Amino acid sequence: MWQKIIYSFPVQLLLLHLRKNLLLLSLWFLLVLITFQSFGTVIGLPYLLLDPEYLNRVSWQGFFFVGVALGIFTMSFHMTTYILDGAKFRFLAVIPRPFVQFCFNNSIIPLIFYLLYIFAFINFQLDNEHESNWIVFSYFLGFSGGTVLTYTLMFLYFGLTNKDFFILFAGNVEKRLRKTKLPRANMLRRIKESQKEKEKVVDYLDISLRFKEIRQDLSRFEANKLLRVFDQNHLNMFIIQTVLISLILLMGFFRENPILQIPAAASGMLLFAILTMVVGAVAFWLRGWVTPAVLAAILIFNYLSSTEWLNRPHTAFGLDYNKEPAAYNLDNLTAILHKDSVEKDKDFTLEILENWRRKFPDNEKPKMVFVAVSGGGQRAALWTLKVLQEAEFASGSQLFRHTQMISGASGGVIGAAFFRELYMRYQDDPKFHYLDEKYLHQISSDNLNPIIFTLLVNDLLIRNQYFEYNGRRYLKDRGFAFESQLNINTGEVMDKTISEYLEPEYHSQIPMMPITPLITNDGRKLIIAPYSMSYMGISLDRTEGFDEKSQAIDFQRMFADHDAKNLRFISALRMGATFPFITPNIQLPSKPQMMTMDSGLSDNFGVQDALRFMYVFKDWIKENTSGVVLVTIRDSEKFTEIEQKALPRFFEKLFTPVKNIYINWDNVQTLSNEVLFTRMKETMDFDLERIEFEYSTLQYLRDRGLADQMGPFSPIDQDIQRASLNWRLTAREKKSIIDNINSTQNRLALQKLKSLELLSPIP
Repeated sequence: MWQKIIYSFPVQLLLLHLRKNLLLLSLWFLLVLITFQSFGTVIGLPYLLLDPEYLNRVSWQGFFFVGVALGIFTMSFHMTTYILDGAKFRFLAVIPRPFVQFCFNNSIIPLIFYLLYIFAFINFQLDNEHESNWIVFSYFLGFSGGTVLTYTLMFLYFGLTNKDFFILFAGNVEKRLRKTKLPRANMLRRIKESQKEKEKVVDYLDISLRFKEIRQDLSRFEANKLLRVFDQNHLNMFIIQTVLISLILLMGFFRENPILQIPAAASGMLLFAILTMVVGAVAFWLRGWVTPAVLAAILIFNYLSSTEWLNRPHTAFGLDYNKEPAAYNLDNLTAILHKDSVEKDKDFTLEILENWRRKFPDNEKPKMVFVAVSGGGQRAALWTLKVLQEAEFASGSQLFRHTQMISGASGGVIGAAFFRELYMRYQDDPKFHYLDEKYLHQISSDNLNPIIFTLLVNDLLIRNQYFEYNGRRYLKDRGFAFESQLNINTGEVMDKTISEYLEPEYHSQIPMMPITPLITNDGRKLIIAPYSMSYMGISLDRTEGFDEKSQAIDFQRMFADHDAKNLRFISALRMGATFPFITPNIQLPSKPQMMTMDSGLSDNFGVQDALRFMYVFKDWIKENTSGVVLVTIRDSEKFTEIEQKALPRFFEKLFTPVKNIYINWDNVQTLSNEVLFTRMKETMDFDLERIEFEYSTLQYLRDRGLADQMGPFSPIDQDIQRASLNWRLTAREKKSIIDNINSTQNRLALQKLKSLELLSPIP
C-alpha cells in the first residue's frame, strides 16, 4: 500500500517539485503567507486577496475576476511544469489526453492553496458582520464561477487539441507537427535522460478520479514517435500561452475603461502567471545555459535601461519638458536664493498675512492656526479629512477661517487638499455642505486597482501611450492612473493648475499649502506653491561669510522657464505622495535630472515646515495675533510602550539593523519634532500651543480596558487591527479610522479646541 502511494503519479510529481522546482513553489508559498496575513499586512496585501474591490465595491464580480486570474496562474503552473518535466514520464504519451491527465495529477499544491484561500476569505468576510450570509455565499459562487469557467475553457481547448500516441499516429495530424530541429533534439535528450533517471511511477489518477496502473511495455515504443506526442502538446501550450499573454497586454490599450480595471489581486496573479510561463519557456529552451543566459540578459537590460528608449522620464504633468533643462547646480541654487529674492518672497507672503488679518475685527488679536498632517497613504487621507470635518464642526465652522497654513506629507496632504477645496466652495456658496460624510467615502474609494493594472499591462513594458494636458503630450504611466482615479474619486474638484489657487490663497480665502517632496539627488526639499517661498529654504538674516547650506529649493524660481505655474495640482500632490514601486518617482526638467520622492522621508508630520514659517514671520505674528495654535493630525501613536523583545536568532541579527531603522523612523522624526517645538515654544515672544489628534488603535483598546489582552494570537488583535499603509482600504479599516475620532484623546483634543477661545465671531 505504501509503495503504491509513494510511487503514485501525484506524489511523485509533488516530490519532483520539492526537489527541482522550488522557485515555482515559492510563488504558491508567498500566496499562502499573504492569504493568512503573515506577509505584507502593513501595506495591506492580504486584504487585496481577501476583500477584492471591483468598480469601487466588494462584490461577487471582484471574486469572479480573482477566480479567473487564479485559474490562469494555476494553468500556467501546470503548463510550465509539463514542459519542464513531462518527458520524464514517458507513459503520458500513451494515455488519453496526456496534458489534461497531467493537470489532474499535478493538482496537490494548487488544491491545497484553493482550500486554504476559500477558508481564509470566507472567515474574513464573516468577520465583516454582513447583514446576510448569502452575501458571503455569493462571493464564494463568484470565485468558484471564475475558476470553473477558466478551467472549462482551458481543458476544452487541450482536450480537443492534445493527442495521445495512438490517435496521433492513426491520422494525418503528423504533418502540422514538423518543427525546428532544436526543440525536437532538446526533447529527445530529455526522453533519453528520463530513461536513465528511471522515474518510478506505478499508477496515475485518471479523469474519472480512479487510479490506473501505467503500461509496463513502454520500451517497445519508438522514442522519436513518443517525441512527437510531446511536440504537439508543447505546440498547443505555446499557442495558448501566446494568446493569454497577448490578451493581457491587449487589455492595456483599454485600461482606462473602469470595467477592465480588474482587482489588484487579480492583476498580481496574472503577473505571477506571466512570470511562470516565461520561466518555463526559458528553462525549456536553454536547459543548462539558463543561469548564464539569465545573467547576461539582466546585464544587457541593465545597460540598455540607461538609454532614452527604455528610460523615458515619469513626468510632472503641466511642465514644459521641451525647453532647455534648468541648471541644477550650486551656482544656480545660490542665485535663486539670493537675499533680494528671499526678501521679495517674504514681502509677498506678508501681504497674504495682512489679508488674513483683515478677516478679523481691528480691536482684537485673533489666534493664528497652523495645521500639520502626517503621511500614511489612504488611511492618512481619510483620517485627515475626518479630523478636519470634526474640528471645523466643533469650532462652529471657524477653524479654517483662522488657519494660515497647512503642511505635511503624502496622504495627509491629499486629504487636507480635498477639504480645503470643499471649504473654498463653501466660501462661494454658504449652502454648500462641505462637512457632508459623503466626502469621506469619496476620499477613501479604491485608488489601487488602476495603478497595479497599469503596472502589469503598461509600465513593465515600453510605455507607448500618450495623453494631452494643457496642449502638451505626456506618456501615460501608473502615475497618470493614480491621478486619474484620484480625480474621479474626488469628483474632479481638484483638477486644476497650481496657479488657480494663487488668488484664493493670496486673499486668504483658503490657507496656504506648500507641497514639499524630497529631492532624492541631494536630500533637499522642493517647495511647490503657486508663488515663490524661497525663505523656506535659507535664512533671511544670514551674514557675510556665513556658509549655510540651503535646505530647500523654490519650485517656481527653479522651473520658471518650464511653465511652473501650470503644473497640475494633482501632479504636485502625487509628487509629495510617491509610494515606492506603487507610484513612480517623478523626474523634473533639470540638468542633472532632479528626482522627487515622498515628503514623509524628510518630515512625515509637517511640523518642521510649520515651525519654519512661524520663525520667519515671528515679528509679524507677535504684533498681529494673540498667539499660535498648532493642530497636528497624526496617523500613528505618539506614545507607545517599549516592548520586551526575545533574543534574536542568527538570521534575525542580519536584518535587525535595517529593520530597526525602518521601524524607528517614525520615532526618530517624532523626537526631532519634539525638540524643535519645545525650543520654539521656549524662545518665541508669542504664545505657542498645540492640539494633537492621532489615529491610534491602542488608544481604542485602552478606552475599553482591553489593552492588556493584546497578543499575537488574540482575537481582539484581529478585530481592532490597524489600517494598512496602502491606497486601498477595506470596509473594516474605514470604520476603524472614522470611529477613532471618538477615542478619549481625540475627544479631549476637540474639547481643548473649543475651550481655547481662539476663534472670534464672524463680523
